[in-house]
Amino acid sequence: MEPRIQYASAADGTSIAFWSIGEGPTLVCPPPACPWSHIEQEWRIDAWRHWYEHLTETFRVIRYDNRGSGMSQREVPAIDLETHTADLEAVVDRLGVERFALFAVYFSSPAAIAYAVRHPERVSHLVLWCPVTGYADDARNPTQQALDTLIAGDYGLFTETLAHTVFGWESGAEAHQLALYMQAALTAEQARRSWNDERLVAVTDLLPMVTQPTLVMHRRDFPYLTMESVQQTVARIPDARLKLLEGRSLSPYVGDIRQVLEAVQEFVGIDPAEARAREVRHAHQHTGDQPAVGFRTILFTDMEESTALTQRLGDEQAQEIVRVHNGIVDDALRRHGGTRIKHTGDGIMASFLTASAALEASLDIQRVLAYHNDTQPAQRVAVRIGINAGEPVAEGDDLFGTAVQLASRVCAKADPGEILTTDVVRQLVAGKGFLFHDRGDVLFRGFEDPVRVFEVRWRADAG
Repeated sequence: MEPRIQYASAADGTSIAFWSIGEGPTLVCPPPACPWSHIEQEWRIDAWRHWYEHLTETFRVIRYDNRGSGMSQREVPAIDLETHTADLEAVVDRLGVERFALFAVYFSSPAAIAYAVRHPERVSHLVLWCPVTGYADDARNPTQQALDTLIAGDYGLFTETLAHTVFGWESGAEAHQLALYMQAALTAEQARRSWNDERLVAVTDLLPMVTQPTLVMHRRDFPYLTMESVQQTVARIPDARLKLLEGRSLSPYVGDIRQVLEAVQEFVGIDPAEARAREVRHAHQHTGDQPAVGFRTILFTDMEESTALTQRLGDEQAQEIVRVHNGIVDDALRRHGGTRIKHTGDGIMASFLTASAALEASLDIQRVLAYHNDTQPAQRVAVRIGINAGEPVAEGDDLFGTAVQLASRVCAKADPGEILTTDVVRQLVAGKGFLFHDRGDVLFRGFEDPVRVFEVRWRADAG
């Protein structure tokens, strides 16, 4: 269910749109794509919504649109550090939040830092993700200079290019979706004005004045913010700590969401293990000793002839190919918010909150494997993928039940290089651009009724 959008009035009368969901310690999230923000649109982007759903396992999450963008008042004379700070102040005052943690991303970091310095009594913890604290942080980057040229001319091409820098150049639909989000969030005129204004903001003189516990999180291979600048930010904030994560995406909701969430939980004093146990106890119904975990999409992979592979190549080389498979699958899970449940010997079982995320991950897996096989034929890996959706039951960290069993059966039915799915998955993603081929009804072992099965097309030459 989409959050209910409400409005706060800033000191100068500007209307600021916001939503608040979840229970627990309050985590305020300034616009993560600042100055682009659209709290209605981002809830419709699967990976973004998935991120917020994970955050609300533990926190009460507050998100708002800065003035001039999204659902907030569009016609405003200026968007700068002062207005960003005023927008944040308006929302927390409207909700009567006395004390809260701040989670700021990239260009939203200066406003979070400024607010924390001005209101040390209200901000309990400060989390800065790939923080830009001074214009010199990214001014020397050639890509940044190219983006400056693009925004001055072609706004559509600029948003597409910027979106690919966020998701990575191997992404397709996700980056395009983010570009459309930016176009809906901010007009070309306002974007051009804000683009330069945001990047001229520097708060380096405020860093030594931060008194809150501060966690700086940074993607190790993020290309548009140097490690040196991040280290300088950490060094200037008293007792700040730095956590490096793998990957190159700017978005915290791309990659291993669980790792990010648990780092934030630990930082604010929440035991991640207890938080997950509390989530299961609170959010799901119980059947005997096995709690239902709600609706999930289950994905299985299965490597072709893994036993014969070992006999042909030997243990060491065969294990190297297994590592290739595991790495490709795990990367796809991180990109699309999946959770690896377990290794199955010849493959991996994973779960997703949405069917579209599971399908996107499966397409990624097969496409990356195809490229790997073309470029490294000596380490060829052929994988079957099966997907089903339903309400599994949990025991410890594992999932069981009919939904899981059927996903496993569907995977076994697939040919190497194929993705097969049940009709329930196909219906869940209707209208989202996936290509399906009807494979007819299949009677699976252990199931009384036939199940309609569909192949998910991923090859360019598929008929």
